[in-house]
Amino acid sequence: MILDRQKLETALQAGRKSPYLPFSLHLFETVSSTNQILWDLLAQGANSGCVVIATEQTAGRGQWGRQWMSQNGGLYLSVAIAPKLGVINSYQLTLATAWGIAKQLQSCGIPVEIKWPNDLVLSSRKLCGILTETKVRQGQITQAVIGVGMNWANPVPETGINLEMWQANQPTRPISCLEMLVSTVLLGIESGIQCLFQEGVNILVSRYLGLLTNMGDRVYVNDAIGTIVGVTNTGELRVCMETSELKSVKTPEIHLQPGTISLGYCNSSD
Repeated sequence: MILDRQKLETALQAGRKSPYLPFSLHLFETVSSTNQILWDLLAQGANSGCVVIATEQTAGRGQWGRQWMSQNGGLYLSVAIAPKLGVINSYQLTLATAWGIAKQLQSCGIPVEIKWPNDLVLSSRKLCGILTETKVRQGQITQAVIGVGMNWANPVPETGINLEMWQANQPTRPISCLEMLVSTVLLGIESGIQCLFQEGVNILVSRYLGLLTNMGDRVYVNDAIGTIVGVTNTGELRVCMETSELKSVKTPEIHLQPGTISLGYCNSSD
């Protein structure tokens, strides 16, 4: 599957009212990892806004070192930014990306929601994952690469869904081609990053929570039951725990780091 550069650039230009990131597009059919290729380009002097796009990865990476199955027909892209953020706030980039892409897809008529912390879901199944990698100097993030893997027409596991599969059961196809999907994702990343740095993290998180599918869910933490009540400004899950003596009484909430609890999918431990 080969992307049409002219078609992509036309779609991107049509959707951008006031460009915020100076996109420089690098298109591939197959790569090892779009994140790795982008890091290599940055080492060679590429700037913020550099984008690597492919339709297959042979060594894709997911969160916490997991392998990301990246079969042909999917959308795999990475965007470089220079965020000037403290390292403690690195997860804000993932929150911004998740919200921005989800909101952009919703504006096309696709009812995407966010599964904390870094997945997008459609019909309760995984559509997209996000991996943010950073380089840090003296406690500040100097460079960041935001990687996005989205299911377009590639095979997916039982707990996943690809966009073409979903569109086949709809009266219309909101995303008519892969180039339009790439444009939509890039515009979403741009709007999310712009929201973070121009409107602030408080506004970003409130918008993120508005699309969070996990709000109100009950979860087990160390054999105790709690209710998800939000997300902190640095990406931790806010859970209000029940006391063991009186179920109706809530203890002060706890904050869980990404990776310390799995919210999972149906028939999967994710």
